[in-house]
Order: sequence, then C-alpha cells, then structure tokens
Amino acid sequence: MLYYIIIPAHNEADFIKMTLTSVVQQTLLPKKVVVVNDNSSDDTESIIDAFVQQHSFITKVNTNAQNEHIPGSKVVEAFYKGFEILDENFDIVVKLDADIILPTHYFETICNHFEKSPKIGIAGGLAYIEKNGEWIYESIADKNHVRGPFKAYRKTCFEQIGGLQKSLGWDTADVLLARFYGWNVFVDESLHVKHLKPTGNAYKEKVHRNHGMVFYKLGYGFWISLIAALKIALKKKSFKVFSAYMNGYFSAKNIKTEKMVNLEQAKFIRSYRRTQIAQKLKGFLGF
Repeated sequence: MLYYIIIPAHNEADFIKMTLTSVVQQTLLPKKVVVVNDNSSDDTESIIDAFVQQHSFITKVNTNAQNEHIPGSKVVEAFYKGFEILDENFDIVVKLDADIILPTHYFETICNHFEKSPKIGIAGGLAYIEKNGEWIYESIADKNHVRGPFKAYRKTCFEQIGGLQKSLGWDTADVLLARFYGWNVFVDESLHVKHLKPTGNAYKEKVHRNHGMVFYKLGYGFWISLIAALKIALKKKSFKVFSAYMNGYFSAKNIKTEKMVNLEQAKFIRSYRRTQIAQKLKGFLGF
C-alpha cells in the first residue's frame, strides 16, 4: 500500500531531526513526505532542507499565516498546506507531529493492518514519554484512541469524514465520525512511539476552557461533558481544571457555537460515549 506523510512543524529544531531520521529509516518507505515549516523562527527550516537534499521523496512547504502557534486549528491549517501539493495516488495519508520517534517497522506494520482489514479506517500505535530515564505510556487518552501525533487514515475513510476539521478537538472528531460511518479505529499496542514533547507542555491553562467548548461542539450534552470534565480533573487533581472545562462548555452553549457534527452524528456520539462510560463503570465495579 502507498502512503503519504504530512508533518506540520513550528519551532521543532530540538526534535525534528530525530523525527525525520525515524521516517527515512522505515522498513517500508513512504512514497512522499511533505514537511510544512509553519513560520518557524529557529533552525527548523535548515534541518528540513538538509533532509530534502538527501531524500527525493521529501518536500518542504513554507507557510507564514500567523505568528502564534495555536493548538488545534493551526496544526490542521498547516497540514492542509502540505496536503494541497499532493496528488491522489495514495492508499493512506498520515499526519505526523515533528516531535516523535517511530520504530523502524512502524509503517510496514500499519500498512499490513490496513491491507488485511478493509474496515480499518484509522490506525496507529501508542505514545510513550520519558520519565526518570524510562519510557512510559502517555496516559492522557484511552488505548482505543489513535493519537493526533501519529495518525494514519485510509483514503476512503479520510474523504468520508470530510478530512480534518480546522478546530481544536479535530483528533477526537475524526475517530468519532469514522465510527459513525462504520469504520474501525485500530490501535496496535505493540507499536511504541516515543513522544519527545509530552502533550500540554507548550500550552497554558486557558486551553482547558477551549476543550470544554469542544465537548459542546461534538454534541456531548451536559451529563457526558460533566463526567468527561470530572475524569480529567481527577487525573490532574485540580478543581480549577474541572471548572475551566465546564465554563467552556456553558460558554459555547450560551452563544450557540457552531458544532462540528450534525444532529444524527451527535446522537451517535452520545450513544457511543454512554456505552464507553457504562463499560468502564462495570470494569471498575468488577462486573
């Protein structure tokens, strides 16, 4: 199977060489790689240029839309700057972050999964972060969720879900919409991806409020949003986090923010989330 990779990069000079090295060392190489230099002010571009000179399948695109690097919409905008220059001769499109290290057999394994299981729409491994000299699982998401830093989409699935939404929460919306359309989201737990810059390190606490707005935009409703916010707050051991999420939810509801899903999709998402909550509760209670 042929796969293309798009890597948005903003001031990633400390990490992008390791990311690109892990890409060019893959046992199954990509047909094309587009690295989008998103208004970087460090040595990111020169590092990209070195790889472009050495590898004919790597291309650089520069974009200078905005100085501030905002999570969510900004990375998707950069992704599409790269996507625009690609042709349609691919089976899989991959969005990678510029701060990860992939195992050498990562894409050979991912492509084999897609080839063997036609219903897989999105696939990926698991993120691991370094702590006290050891690589441990980055437990900010369930293990049935393919994380945004290393997401592979079957072309037909990508097209059916409408691609990536230019909004914070895009990497939750895509897996929920994939499931809505009957696709499987597959996580290979044997594929350990080293995440060099743990999620959240670059962003301020105000992002919690914006994530609360995403709950509304995804059609969660009050009770599911409440439970989700409580779960996150307990993990972070912070009532302020819970308050910020719920303030964001109510703010979006009061101003009737445009949702990322339609009524039918929102109904499916609420049903799916309720099922997840029930299963976790049963597991916690030992049923």
